[in-house]
Amino acid sequence: MAALSTLILLFCAAKDVMPSSSHWKPTWPSYRVPVILPQSTLNLDKPQFDAEARLEVVSPCGPACHKSSPLPTYEEVKNYLSYETLYANGSLTETEVGIYILSNSGDGSQGKSRTKRQIYGYDSRFSIFGKDFLLNYPFSTSVKLSTGCTGTLVAEKHVLTAAHCIHDGKSYVKGAQKLRVGFLKPKLKDGSKGANITNSAMPEKMKFQWIRVKRTHVPKGWIKGNANDIGMDYDYALLELKKPHKRKFMKIGVSPPARHLPGGRIHFSGYDNDRPGNLVYRFCDVKDETYDLLYQQCDAQPGASGSGVYVRMWKRQNHKWERKIIGIFSGHQWVDMNGTPQDFNVAVRITPLKYAQICYWIKGNYLDCREG
Repeated sequence: MAALSTLILLFCAAKDVMPSSSHWKPTWPSYRVPVILPQSTLNLDKPQFDAEARLEVVSPCGPACHKSSPLPTYEEVKNYLSYETLYANGSLTETEVGIYILSNSGDGSQGKSRTKRQIYGYDSRFSIFGKDFLLNYPFSTSVKLSTGCTGTLVAEKHVLTAAHCIHDGKSYVKGAQKLRVGFLKPKLKDGSKGANITNSAMPEKMKFQWIRVKRTHVPKGWIKGNANDIGMDYDYALLELKKPHKRKFMKIGVSPPARHLPGGRIHFSGYDNDRPGNLVYRFCDVKDETYDLLYQQCDAQPGASGSGVYVRMWKRQNHKWERKIIGIFSGHQWVDMNGTPQDFNVAVRITPLKYAQICYWIKGNYLDCREG
């Protein structure tokens, strides 16, 4: 019965609806997502904040490894989706959740050390310069974490990022208690009063304005998994800021199957640490996928971890094109493909269950989280 419940939760919670018009547009599927609600909350001891921040995660478990893994039971899924909440004063709680289907129903260990090659042939990344781009959507949704990673604005006060930027699987990283989020803004010269100088031959200098984080949610699937096998499936976290950021944000959405993505491609922007102070944009094809992960070879360097992976598709209900975050860039993997080592960069997919959880963290009301 438990296995049957899991199958229902994982594969029947979403209904994929594609347009029948001969003039096909890549269209956002219509999903009915499960409901995830808190059941109980316990106070935990204050963490030590003694882990070193890692800007990437390496795992030897590739697509075949993940696809051959047994499905988790219903109780295991509930445990993975339970979560810890870290507050700015250092207090910590653990919340157990319940998972419910309220309507009829998708597709939906550290490896051997070697030189990490996250640039695939010609470097296809684009540095974004000038406030006319940096301060406009969608690039303006990318923010920098004080731990060195990237995040994406997904609501008026919320930032989506990778869990490993906050927690190493065993402990919270140094600086997590006083975590800040940086917003790129023009560095005004004395007397310039914000004059537009983007036509200058030199790129306009930018600076970060920082906002403190009020609280952070990390799923227990990451904390217990410790970044190997199932843990990488839950490498995401949500940050709540102490005050609104006043920028346009990008909504989250359930990740469609790779074959339904426009051109089979994904996009994301991040603060790669080999280009300090620059926002770096890239796009590439998805090479493979599992239920929880997207495998691609987008050029990236540490620091881009936590970037929101997005696509632009047609929203039939609103009759317009819309970008949504469908995943979180996690890190690098070396995979043994029939005896030949091959490397991928990996993004965590937003599944119906993860959508329900993240949406509830943002809105605090499951009624606003029924459509993915």
